[in-house]
Amino acid sequence: MKVKEPLFDYINPSIDYQIKKGDSLVLLKSIANEKFDLILTSPPYNVGKSYETKTSIEKYLATQEEIICELIRTLSEKGNLCWQVGNFVDKGEIYPLDIYYYQIFKKYGLKLRNRIIWHFGHGLHASNRFSGRYETLLWFSKSDEYIFNLDNVRIPSKYPGKLHFKGPKKGLPSGNPLGKNPSDIWEIIQQDWESGMWDIPNVKSNHPEKTDHPCQFPIELVERCVLALSEENSWVLDPFSGVGSTVLGAIKNNRNAIGIEKEDEYCKIAIQRIEDLKEGKLKIRPINKPIHIPTGNDKVSQIPKEWLQLDILKGNGINGHL
Repeated sequence: MKVKEPLFDYINPSIDYQIKKGDSLVLLKSIANEKFDLILTSPPYNVGKSYETKTSIEKYLATQEEIICELIRTLSEKGNLCWQVGNFVDKGEIYPLDIYYYQIFKKYGLKLRNRIIWHFGHGLHASNRFSGRYETLLWFSKSDEYIFNLDNVRIPSKYPGKLHFKGPKKGLPSGNPLGKNPSDIWEIIQQDWESGMWDIPNVKSNHPEKTDHPCQFPIELVERCVLALSEENSWVLDPFSGVGSTVLGAIKNNRNAIGIEKEDEYCKIAIQRIEDLKEGKLKIRPINKPIHIPTGNDKVSQIPKEWLQLDILKGNGINGHL
């Protein structure tokens, strides 16, 4: 039986949230120092999407560095900054953006706490290299005294009955009753956050959160960062907010939030999504929902009959199911 996506129907009335239309660099200059406990975003990748202008990687990074300086100024001393990026591809050559960005953040004194792998099962198929199925999220802190609420994101222990085998605690449970610390590669399996990859579906055509934005942030990814790296009533910022997924993930979990977006169309969609959330109409993929695994009965998982006639498949003993 297909599981219906749950609807969220409550926003704490004391929580403040704003969608600001305009240029990030300009608007950031009007924001006070150290306002935000969490900055979470996925910046433009310089790949020529409809909402960005493709330029050289050097010019692209120089422009981003200006914005990063302002972001660091607005980040609190105990604050965290999560910068989620993929790869820039030019004439078939890969430029791993997280490596380029690391040098910039390090230059301004931020400290890398984790380089998190976000894996997803679907995307564009490459023809002259392996198909890309992951992006990276760089988690930086501004100081050594940073917010980290591990208990909010613990996962069930694989062996909760494991005992200390020596010392003063011999015979007592060796784990934490709230679960274990997730690794920097997370995966959703069955009804928990399993220690593996951040295997969160990217927002494609059949995703319940899909809008007209071509590179939409899944709210599920936002929530994990919000829960672990900010406090209730903290201020959260997304300087490239698109259709507002970061703002939604923040206010859903009792955080104040500001999203900055230059495209009027996306601002309108973000505002409507917030209204839908307030009215209980917004579909959100829950953070504990298992990834769909096709079965042999699914038509799309069966090999087309035309392919079965190919010698290359017959030679490998393919029987019609993947």
